[in-house]
Amino acid sequence: MDQPKISILYDVPCELGEGPGYDPLTGTIWWFDIVTGRLFEKPRAGGPATIHPLGQMASALAVIDADRQLIATETGLFIRDRKTGHTVMHQPIEADNPVTRSNDARVHPAGAFWIGTMGKKSQKGAGSIYWYREGQLRTLFTGISITNSICFSPDGRISYFADTTRNIIWRVDTDPQTGLPVGEPAVFYQHKDAGGIDGSVVDRDGNLWNACWGRSHIDVYSPDGKRIHSIATPARQPSCPAFIDADSATLVITTAYHDMTEAEQKSDPNAGKTFLIELAGKGRFDPPVRL
Repeated sequence: MDQPKISILYDVPCELGEGPGYDPLTGTIWWFDIVTGRLFEKPRAGGPATIHPLGQMASALAVIDADRQLIATETGLFIRDRKTGHTVMHQPIEADNPVTRSNDARVHPAGAFWIGTMGKKSQKGAGSIYWYREGQLRTLFTGISITNSICFSPDGRISYFADTTRNIIWRVDTDPQTGLPVGEPAVFYQHKDAGGIDGSVVDRDGNLWNACWGRSHIDVYSPDGKRIHSIATPARQPSCPAFIDADSATLVITTAYHDMTEAEQKSDPNAGKTFLIELAGKGRFDPPVRL
């Protein structure tokens, strides 16, 4: 793999940057600061970022159409009107549980939104993963401490997810027409090096790109679970990657200064900034969610 070009997409640090993505309908890059409950949007073609306060913790977004977004928050899924910023509760998820919040999430090729939850203080086993599509919500997996790495093979036949506390990425066979599991999860990769498994995305060749929290790397795994590349990042705590180009593997990467001491922040001046990593490959975008 050629040495990538790395630049700062947005230089104002997020305490806990997460949930980046790209909307090809509007040419917009988005990401979140979970702790402060803010959504950031920036035109892919250039221009300033716009910050939208959401009033609660939020972590991920699914495109509905050019005018609406579905946002995963600490109380459930909200439909947001892009022009007005107005949000309406669409589907409660653990709304009566003040211990938890949303975390990692991504849209399956069938238009189903997989949403992970976790404890606000990373309480053991407090998180779950849910499936949402066309007004239906189902619980898929429970007892997860830090839900992460939700992503899917291009044909929709394999789903991935992780528990960062256990440093395991699982894979599970999935119905490509519905996005529902049709088998039991099996270990895809057990991380034993420094750092923790965080957010992931899968390219058009089926390779999984994972942000390794605390290790300053994006690691690339082949479909058979072998690490084939590693890309050093300018911040110690990368949290999630997302492709913003279908003709390359160009990524937007969120990072964080969450849980860092003052000394650690000083030694990691890029902590929390959002980066662009440009390199060859075959990216792909999440499809719109099916309401």
